[in-house]
Amino acid sequence: MSMKTERLFYENVYLREFTARVLFCGEEERGCYVILDRTAFYPEGGGQPADTGVLLIPSAEAEAGSGNVAGERTAAENRMVGEKNPKISVRDVQYVGDEIRHYVDVLPEVGSQVRGCIDWDRRFDLMQQHSGEHLVSGCIHSRYGYDNVGFHMGEDVITVDVNGLLDEKQLLEIEKQVNRYIWSNRPVRVFFPDEEERNRLPYRSKKELTGEVRLVEFPGGDLCACCGLHVEASGEIGLVKLLSVKHFRQGVRMEMVAGGRAMRILHQHKTANSQVAAALSVKPEETPEAVRRLQEEIFALKGQITHFRQERFALRAEQCAGKGNVLLLEQGLSSSDIQKEADAVLDDCGGICAVISLEGNGQGKGGSARYAVGQRDGDVRALVQEMNGKLQGRGGGRPFFAQGSLQAEREQIRTFFAGKGFRVLCEKSSY
Repeated sequence: MSMKTERLFYENVYLREFTARVLFCGEEERGCYVILDRTAFYPEGGGQPADTGVLLIPSAEAEAGSGNVAGERTAAENRMVGEKNPKISVRDVQYVGDEIRHYVDVLPEVGSQVRGCIDWDRRFDLMQQHSGEHLVSGCIHSRYGYDNVGFHMGEDVITVDVNGLLDEKQLLEIEKQVNRYIWSNRPVRVFFPDEEERNRLPYRSKKELTGEVRLVEFPGGDLCACCGLHVEASGEIGLVKLLSVKHFRQGVRMEMVAGGRAMRILHQHKTANSQVAAALSVKPEETPEAVRRLQEEIFALKGQITHFRQERFALRAEQCAGKGNVLLLEQGLSSSDIQKEADAVLDDCGGICAVISLEGNGQGKGGSARYAVGQRDGDVRALVQEMNGKLQGRGGGRPFFAQGSLQAEREQIRTFFAGKGFRVLCEKSSY
């Protein structure tokens, strides 16, 4: 049997606490749930997440204060009454048919009175985000004729999908227009029009609606069918900041924040930019140009390093010319440079070339090493297999060239290759 709950959240969106009677307690896949005769907890819907908060059980609090300890009841009774936890967390609220189910971890007694307290900071944040999204979508629709075809209210940012293309310049103009409207502090109207009035109104909706329709109007800014909760005056939104826009399907996806979230993210960006400016010894407004110069310097230095490494690999090849099987012990080389050095030496040594770069302090103690082993037109698979077995290695490749890693110390590596008749060269790192 379906049980109706009076929806206090529609009567007063600013109601933070309320009293109610427990009509039913149950359990399903989501967990234990409670149905109340009235509630200010908003169930998830219209793109807006559900409220969270607590249910306080006055009877349990009173009994706890009078010395009536939990041990005087059975474990099952304790779970139902919640004597050990008179403050029951409401972690989710959902519509299931006509029912509003409050999902909790501890069940109160059916028929008992409870006091509900919603997480107001979270609720008001969601109201700011939702109201800000309405104004942004309404502005885009009135200026460009595009429709909002997707909307997600995340923990950090709001994403809005529209079925048309927008660029950064247009985004800035939308942001300016929306914030001018917010600061005009216009009252918000929420109403249920009759069918005749509804047919006359140019409201936004993602689908055809029948029956009772709830409309949210920001006069001169937006008119949209919506079951979510909103502020009562646009000034309460405070601020809207559009963060990004990128192509998505046949249109764009925007990221935005409003109200307190906008203030927090602007503060974070200002703090980060100030830290970058201090590190680069420039004014905050000069960081983009300073970063650009730094990138150019880094690019030039990388070119020089590449040139020096190429010269070094050529020198290694010259040092190893005609020496047969050689081991080059290095330190701190990247996998790419290990491969390049081995490849440079292969043509001149006349045998197998093994390049092993030790990590950390160059001793290989408690660390690891990376290797490249190869022989021009040869087969190093047997050597690599034995090396991996004795030096705790992993890796492989083609018959004539293999790469991987080892877990071994410098002396263990030297001993293994010396036992195979390899010449050990370049034991000290040059860079």
